[in-house]
Amino acid sequence: MTIDALNAGLRPGDDTPALITGRGRVSRGELAELRDRYATSLHARGLRAGDTLGVAVRPGPRALATLLAAYRMGLRVAVLDPHAGPDVLTARLALASPKLIVADAAAQAVASWAAPLARRAGLALPDLTSLGPTVTVGRRLPGNAPALELVKGVPPAAYEGDGDAVVIFTSGTTSSPRAVVHTRAGLAAGLGAVTDLVRPRPHLPILGGTFFVMLPALAAGAPVALPARRARALAKQVREWRPQATYLTPPQLRSALDAGVPLTGRVYSGSAPVSAQLLSRVRAAGADEAWCVYALTEVFPAAAVEATGKVAFDEPGDLVGELLPGVRARLLPPGASPLSPGVLPSADSSLSPSRPGGTGQLLLAGAGVCDRYLGNEPHEWVDTGDIAHLTGRRVVLAGRGKDMILRRAENIYPGLYEPTLHVPGVSLAVLVGIPAGDGDEHLVALIEISPGADESSVRAALRDPLRRMGAATPDRVIFTPVPLAGRSRKPDRAAAARLAAGFPPGVRA
Repeated sequence: MTIDALNAGLRPGDDTPALITGRGRVSRGELAELRDRYATSLHARGLRAGDTLGVAVRPGPRALATLLAAYRMGLRVAVLDPHAGPDVLTARLALASPKLIVADAAAQAVASWAAPLARRAGLALPDLTSLGPTVTVGRRLPGNAPALELVKGVPPAAYEGDGDAVVIFTSGTTSSPRAVVHTRAGLAAGLGAVTDLVRPRPHLPILGGTFFVMLPALAAGAPVALPARRARALAKQVREWRPQATYLTPPQLRSALDAGVPLTGRVYSGSAPVSAQLLSRVRAAGADEAWCVYALTEVFPAAAVEATGKVAFDEPGDLVGELLPGVRARLLPPGASPLSPGVLPSADSSLSPSRPGGTGQLLLAGAGVCDRYLGNEPHEWVDTGDIAHLTGRRVVLAGRGKDMILRRAENIYPGLYEPTLHVPGVSLAVLVGIPAGDGDEHLVALIEISPGADESSVRAALRDPLRRMGAATPDRVIFTPVPLAGRSRKPDRAAAARLAAGFPPGVRA
């Protein structure tokens, strides 16, 4: 699947549904017309192939049409994430050097009058107009940047060839921001892998709000429903549309399941740890299949496993499945540092592929892997930051390298043991280290109980897994909600460690 094929398949006048939002349906023809108007207008403002377009638009028809227009023109899209914070985002924009920024009213509100309210939700943006030429798409409110003037005319010819397609900022500091660059060819490879995994069929809705879900679905002729934020509305969507496939993050899934939302077809989840217990709940809620997808900003997707295989897995660690076709893996010794931050260049021949059954820092290469980090040279291998065990093409995670806990001279990787703590009634479980003096750490388990679950039953169910953890047996077990952070709402281990350090001595399960 290529975005070129999707663009070619979207034609004005086609009244079949493309997007289903809370405000109604957007047809494929309407999406095509909006894309063409945006492309014509951006071309009229002087944007040409190779230029960078900053985009701060909520997921929906306008964001999708902007992406499709930019791709058609050969522009490079820099995605502006309001979760990053204004200082980091300012540094990122300086690195990406967008020729123009397009933003909707909501994004600009986060940067202005709604900033105090937005900060409570973890959102913050700088004044975009101070960073470069900015235009508003969609409804313009007082104080917004000038509207993007929609010019009538024939849209520019479709760009042919490779080149940068998208820049996605992942981490780093204000002095050294880090941005992943995917080329058009790499993006096509990643979207093709998603298509093979999800197997979208035409005319049957798919529920999901990310571009990696939208684009393959639309290319296959399937309409996309954007997931509602509230569980009641989400349940109504599922009952009304009975989607053939659904993609929700683990926090979204947990909230939906806690509210009794029914599920249908195939359900996929990733961007944060996906436990076997969560997948079992998905199947129990009516899904035909429940999939854990292992993906990174640098490579999407890398591996996948269905609930049946994950539930049957009874070894240490977190099984994330078999590597998808075209993806290759190798390992470095734990604690080793690649020659460049995050990257093992292909020219480095001193590090050989891992032997079967090896454990170490996981590196990936092949289909869908990003071309480079912005400002760096192209690379072949990407360091995931994860510690993993490889058996053939099967990947089992032992946790993030940076999350290693040192206790009594033992190196403990939380990801090896956290899956065993997800017994029935546990919504989320993490292991963190807190200072114990002399460079040592205490090991603390934070356990979040699912709404409605009986705490005494959960405590009883945890006794055996805790006894079997050996050298990784926690010093303390605390029953409390686990802090989350970031766009994908992953467990915030730094906040969890601070929370654990502030608790008085608790009761062991």
